Amino acid sequence: MPTNRQDAWSNDEDLLLAEVVLRHIREGGTQLQAFEEVGKQLSRTAAACGFRWNSYVRKQYKSGIELAKKQRKELRKQTQSSVESREIEGEQPTEAFQHVDKPKISFEDLVNTLKILYQEFEQSSEAEEKLQELEKRIAYLTAENENLKKELQTIEQDYKALIEIMERARKMVVLQEEDRQQKVKFQMDKNGNLERVENKG
Repeated sequence: MPTNRQDAWSNDEDLLLAEVVLRHIREGGTQLQAFEEVGKQLSRTAAACGFRWNSYVRKQYKSGIELAKKQRKELRKQTQSSVESREIEGEQPTEAFQHVDKPKISFEDLVNTLKILYQEFEQSSEAEEKLQELEKRIAYLTAENENLKKELQTIEQDYKALIEIMERARKMVVLQEEDRQQKVKFQMDKNGNLERVENKG
């Protein structure tokens, strides 16, 4: 007996699960029967199939489920009206059920339904991919923002340090200028002209 798989679901497996469940809904079967059928085909448990359907696949096939329910309703109506007409004609209900034909769905209707389901599945996959891309982009931009904040803090600190250095340099130049002016003296030379004399003390 094959062991039950526990690996990730593929798109084809999701599609098979959806097809079988929708067929069971359409034909009046139970979802449990559908899960058991899919489980046998995929070597998975019915519980795993049920979990996958309820947690992920069902959301992709909302319109398909509605369509299958409508078709089930039509089937019941046709069956009921067929039973009633045969009862009027004098046949027993058990005989009537033997003659009831299942409603025939045209190939075109089936193809259109599958196209709608496939489009819905593609759109949901695209939306999920876009969401993942946006989440990655947000994470990248958040990290970039943090880096820019750190760089800005570093620039501000460097700017303050530069201002302090410039202020100290300016003060030193002023002090040197004052000191130099104090050291300068004038004296008269032998010709009667003034000349600057630097104080060495």
